[in-house]
Amino acid sequence: MAQSETINVGQLGINYLVDGSASGGMGMFELTVPPSSNVPPPHSHSKNDECIYVLEGTLRYRVDDTTRDLEHGDCMFSPRGSVHQFSNPHGQVARALVIQTPDIGAQYFRDVGAVVNAGGPPDRTKLLGIMSEYGLVPAVPGA
Repeated sequence: MAQSETINVGQLGINYLVDGSASGGMGMFELTVPPSSNVPPPHSHSKNDECIYVLEGTLRYRVDDTTRDLEHGDCMFSPRGSVHQFSNPHGQVARALVIQTPDIGAQYFRDVGAVVNAGGPPDRTKLLGIMSEYGLVPAVPGA
C-alpha cells in the first residue's frame, strides 16, 4: 500500500500504514481509541499473531489472564489463539501501533466498518460472519 488509509469503525480510527494481506506478509496500522469507546469483544486470531505498541495516552489491554494499562512505549504481544481485548477507560485519546503477521488486511476493517457505521445497533450475525471469514474467533463468555 503506497499511501496510508484511515478507516473509521464507530469511534475507532484505523490508519492502515502497511497492508500485507495480498502477500501474506506483515501488516501495520495506527489505532486511535477515544475514551470510553465501544471496542471489539474479547476474541482470538486463528491465523495471525498481533503486537501492540502504545504511542500516546493509556490503553487497557488484556491477553488471556493478564491485563495491563499500557502507556507510551509499552507493548504487549497476542500470540495466535490467545484471547485478547483492549479498551480506553481513561480520560484521553489513546493511539497505538498494531503489527500483525500475517496481516488480516485493511479490507477486514472496511467490512466491519460498513456494518458498525450503518446506524442503529450493529447486526451481530453479520459481524460474527465477517470475523469468522478473517480468522477471528469471539471468546466464549466465562471461559
